[in-house]
Amino acid sequence: MIYKALSNETRSLIMLWLKNPEEFFDEKPYLQQGLNFGIGVCVGDIQAKAGLAQSVISSYLLTMQKAGLLESERIGKWTYYRRNETTIQEFSEYLKEKL
Repeated sequence: MIYKALSNETRSLIMLWLKNPEEFFDEKPYLQQGLNFGIGVCVGDIQAKAGLAQSVISSYLLTMQKAGLLESERIGKWTYYRRNETTIQEFSEYLKEKL
């Protein structure tokens, strides 16, 4: 499932963006709400950066979440996504051992 999730260029880019969100997104609006990138990045910000329809991005994020690559947190009407570093580390170790 992880292989499929990462096989799409945009989904791979999203993983890169979420690795260091401060490099790719503006944190000021988050800080004004008493939040930071520790909770993740809002779906709307990911969608705007990707330039794809919100429904497509939501589908991509759900695919990556089902694969265990992302975690989500809902705050009010917004959903924020962040990388699941535990799963990513385990997958990395698996690749090192098996390939």
